[in-house]
Amino acid sequence: MSASASKTTASSTRRTTSHVRRVSSSTDSIAIALLAARTIEAAAECAPFPFIKGAFGAVVVLLELVEKARQNRADLEDLCHDSVDIIKIVRDQISSHGDTAAFRFKDLCEELDKSLCEIVDAVRLAQSVPKGFCARLRELFHVHNKAEEIAAYQNKLRSLRSNFVLLAAVDTNFQVHKMTALVASAIVPQAATCINNCSPPSRIFRGRHTLLANIHSHFSESSTDQKIFLLHGLGGAGKTQIALKFISEASQFLSDVFLVDASTTDTIKTGLENIATAKASGTTAQDALKLLGTKPGSWLLFFDNADDPTINLNAFFPRCNHGNILITSRNPGLSAYASSSCLVSDLEETDAVDLLLVSAGQETTHGNKDLALDIVRALWLLPLAIIQAGAFIARTGSLKSYLALYTTNRSRLLSEKPSQSHDDYAWTVYTTWEISFKQLSSRARNLLQLCSFLYHQGISEQIFRGACAYNWPSTGPSREELHKAVDFLSQFSGPSELWDSLAFTDATTELRAYSLINFSTETGLFSIHPLVHSWLRGTVLDRTEQHSCMVTILGMSIAGLTDAEKESANLRLLPHVDALLETDHGPPDFHLEFARVYYHTGRPRKEEALYAAVLEKRTILLGESHSDTLEIMGNLSWTYHKLGQYAKAEQLQTVLLDTRSESLGVEHPDTLRTMANLASTYHHLGWLSKAEELGARVLEQQKKICGEDHLGSGKAAWDVDTLEAMANMTLIHLALGELEEARRCAVVTAEKNSAILGEDHPKTLRAMGNLAEVYVALGKVESVESGK
Repeated sequence: MSASASKTTASSTRRTTSHVRRVSSSTDSIAIALLAARTIEAAAECAPFPFIKGAFGAVVVLLELVEKARQNRADLEDLCHDSVDIIKIVRDQISSHGDTAAFRFKDLCEELDKSLCEIVDAVRLAQSVPKGFCARLRELFHVHNKAEEIAAYQNKLRSLRSNFVLLAAVDTNFQVHKMTALVASAIVPQAATCINNCSPPSRIFRGRHTLLANIHSHFSESSTDQKIFLLHGLGGAGKTQIALKFISEASQFLSDVFLVDASTTDTIKTGLENIATAKASGTTAQDALKLLGTKPGSWLLFFDNADDPTINLNAFFPRCNHGNILITSRNPGLSAYASSSCLVSDLEETDAVDLLLVSAGQETTHGNKDLALDIVRALWLLPLAIIQAGAFIARTGSLKSYLALYTTNRSRLLSEKPSQSHDDYAWTVYTTWEISFKQLSSRARNLLQLCSFLYHQGISEQIFRGACAYNWPSTGPSREELHKAVDFLSQFSGPSELWDSLAFTDATTELRAYSLINFSTETGLFSIHPLVHSWLRGTVLDRTEQHSCMVTILGMSIAGLTDAEKESANLRLLPHVDALLETDHGPPDFHLEFARVYYHTGRPRKEEALYAAVLEKRTILLGESHSDTLEIMGNLSWTYHKLGQYAKAEQLQTVLLDTRSESLGVEHPDTLRTMANLASTYHHLGWLSKAEELGARVLEQQKKICGEDHLGSGKAAWDVDTLEAMANMTLIHLALGELEEARRCAVVTAEKNSAILGEDHPKTLRAMGNLAEVYVALGKVESVESGK
């Protein structure tokens, strides 16, 4: 067992024992931990590392505070013990390996110090709350929020602890390899030989500590198998730089590093041929593979930019059970070859800010950090975009004005190659994606461009499958009118018009191979990086036509949903509807479907414009008295009502009531529903006598149709309408000061809603609220408090 593993096991044993002690005596546990922390901090006084001293001191401050705490103490204890474990790890590593270990922990110690300061501030704030009745009441309501906040800090601290443990293990492995090399050669170890010009990492490389620790850990494990590690992700995410950083750090235990440009089959063969020639083992790629297959030692074969999904990279792996292979690629499919892999995504915010300021040549002041933070967020923390922005700022000195320039000149700024560069990367942000885009089939390109009009997350196959199953009602648009959408969908259905899921999977797999789209196996949903998403729209030549095509596809998909499906689909589809209608509503063929999504998700302002457009179209095509026209008029009038535009609502509802009374009769449910809505509108306009008269007519008609006491008669729909009318009358009587009438209506409404819909139904709860309001008006506060 390695030294680090022994320490980790010992630490784990101590933590288990400590946990038992905490259960029996929390006060002793914190006191012991505090004593240990003070001892470690005192020992660190002589160490010339302010970041070590700061982290150790922050642990002591936290423990001193928790020792005096009374609230949430049990939750806070775990934070304390994790903190002490971390500083013990650092102390042990410095004791064993000296200054080298201290500097390796610099970034993590600074992050620990910052996190503990946040926790201390939160604990102090919680302890400062006065304990009067109101404060205790607030504490009762927010206790879960406090527990959740502590849990969030706990998770962050545990993640930090894991990183410290991992880095400690890596550091120990470095020492083991170093000693092995010394014993074997009896000379001072030299840097690994690197063939094919493997350059050092960028001088401004920042962050990626967890990723680097994972790579070190993977290649440092003792194993009889060949180790293969894949770094995959979007172009511009920094995969090559991470690989180069690892190689520069791991040179102590790598005997040879062989770089192979894996862009094409030809470049791979050339790289392998160079290896064979340099090692005097032949001149062909096969000679190189044979050499590596028989060459013992810790050599590393680095396949960089293995982005072409048509290349079988496995054909270029040495056939042996030793050696190390590191791959960078946009294609996550290469994980099939790798024994371990990591997605390279965006930088952490602190690292992104640091990278921008250093690449821009700006001082690290609080003001500059704030400006940089806004910029890196706008760039979605993508390393290549940040470096390009830094180069522009360095040339122009425009840190304060860059964000405004970027907002209006995004495409230009992300397409320009900086004249001064910190590395050998030849492409800009946009050109690196354009190269991948040009490799796609026309079907995959069209799918990706259409998806750029949707929201960048939550894209599903169901959107396109649902559109393919559209029923083509006689009153809707024809196939000829929607031919663009039909033509696109035919690529995934064919003559049978049945959805071909395999064809769709083929297209999305092609996109995933270049990391232009991501897929979550947990949710089954696709996403596109926000910068790629905005860039894609710029690649669309016939923007209006393509936008209309996607509007049509989403509208067809929503129209085909059943009522049960719509309930769960509305929130999922809302971001896509928002994205499509943000700048242009497109053709009005499916505005009704989008309006209904807004209706069910509580977006009345967005409903209004859509319902108005549909009403105008239906009035022209079908006439004012057509049932479909009247349905939309009713929807629009109620939307006005929800928006508080009661005068507009009243105008439409009056027309609607006259038309329905004449065509359907006063006893028809649609007529009565319109009458009830108008009564409610009268109430909000302050026309109380009109509201009372119309509301009473509704209630009288409902009772006539269903009977005075029709509960359980099998006409549940009528029961609900009657109770809705009675609920309206409750409020009208209350506004008129007719409190006994209001109380009678409120009692019946609350009791029968509870029986029909259940105690937790929103209408039942609303009725109970109305009843409580009536009791308050009657001065019967005790009835409200007793729940009667």
